[in-house]
Amino acid sequence: MKTFEATLAWQRGDQAFTDQRYSRAHRWRFDGGLDVPASSSPLSVPVPLSDPAAVDPEEALVAAAASCHMLFFLSLAAARGYVVDRYDDHAVGTLDTDVDGRLAMTRVVLRPAIVFGGTRQPDHAALAELHHEAHARCYIANSLKGEIVVEGFE
Repeated sequence: MKTFEATLAWQRGDQAFTDQRYSRAHRWRFDGGLDVPASSSPLSVPVPLSDPAAVDPEEALVAAAASCHMLFFLSLAAARGYVVDRYDDHAVGTLDTDVDGRLAMTRVVLRPAIVFGGTRQPDHAALAELHHEAHARCYIANSLKGEIVVEGFE
């Protein structure tokens, strides 16, 4: 078993609180020393009570799913002798009502654009298999109830 930690810090300051008009801006701190500004999404809580420049939990969840998929994809590609020169993704998550009537991240669409180097290039079937196996191994995707789709490789 492995454990992972993050610390979170928020302070009310001199703001009122019970009227719901307090800042949602806070900090995430990670073990390597990274300190990330975080906030509720401006789509959920309007500015100035949220910070549009900060990372919100919804974005972080989408990024975590995309990052996990990419890291497994890169490892699998290397193990199969493919050289990946570049991997870019524009992942999009959809927050919607789930089958139980609760708000949930119901769908995450990954849109990887991958550039391979060298003479060994995967064909469409090999690329689809790499994505399929990366998805199956991605413990972030395995932890989510919503659908995870890799566009172009279903």
